[in-house]
Amino acid sequence: MGRTGHGWEGVVLKLFRGRDFTFTVTGAEQVTEDYRRVRLADGGLLAAAGTHPTMWVRLWFEEGGKPHQRAYTLVDPDPETGTFALEFALHDGVASRWARSCAPGDTVEATLQGTGFTAPDPAPGHLLLVGDAASLPALNSLLGAFPATPATLWFETAHASDEALPVRLDPALHELRRVPREDAGAALAARVRAELPALLAAAPDPYVWIACDTATTRALAGFVRKELALPKERTHALGYWRP
Repeated sequence: MGRTGHGWEGVVLKLFRGRDFTFTVTGAEQVTEDYRRVRLADGGLLAAAGTHPTMWVRLWFEEGGKPHQRAYTLVDPDPETGTFALEFALHDGVASRWARSCAPGDTVEATLQGTGFTAPDPAPGHLLLVGDAASLPALNSLLGAFPATPATLWFETAHASDEALPVRLDPALHELRRVPREDAGAALAARVRAELPALLAAAPDPYVWIACDTATTRALAGFVRKELALPKERTHALGYWRP
């Protein structure tokens, strides 16, 4: 798919100064039966843009003669070698089909636009994170960005294999609370609503970061900001997928 084949979404991204790159697959591994890691050469991305926690790019795929773009977080970006990985929570979608079938030498087009990260000030005294397999790379990136900070992570699981996902925990600092996905995310929302207030009350300079399905993310963001009155600069919420 050429640079002109991105449709109206590509035109909009160009208007907002999106920068285009071509990534080359260098390898892939099946982390679990439902999760795949693809390693890539960056096509000059990291030298041009640098890196920041939770950094993401938009990948372009063509299916049925139409362009489709999906956003993915960079995993272990290395500016010196110009490499990184992307991780895919597999399902029946255009990006997952590409991830399952790609081979070394294959290329995929990408646009850098919209990513950013502002570190909370003062720095977090406790990270309170809500996510799932789709946002796992960003969760791991946050844990790596604040390596000495205690963290509590509510992690929604959809498959038995999610127990083996590579959550980068430090047992001395991090607590993982797994929540099986039930009722379209309602179980996760209920668990966080029940447990978050006490942790917030006890945490010095807390920082809440929420990234699960769009509806659950929206509900929890409203709860944190309106009912718990956490200042806007101490919370971040972004829906990572739609059921």
